[in-house]
Amino acid sequence: MDVLYFAWVRERIGLPKEQVETGAATVADLVEELKAREERYAAAFEDVSALRVAVDQELTDFDAPLAGAREVAFFPPMTGG
Repeated sequence: MDVLYFAWVRERIGLPKEQVETGAATVADLVEELKAREERYAAAFEDVSALRVAVDQELTDFDAPLAGAREVAFFPPMTGG
């Protein structure tokens, strides 16, 4: 699946997008797999309460299932003005 990173998440990880092979059942499981990869992922996902997630371009929660998902995107909350 494609995993996309935006704003400071991208800056901490150093990639805008990557293809990930995963057996994760939920977004939270995917986050744990990514955090275990290396320190830059652990730093980016240290506080998931500061993040939002979308699965196949639909805003969702970290307990959302990943079965059949093609894309997961992580980004900070957006503010308007």
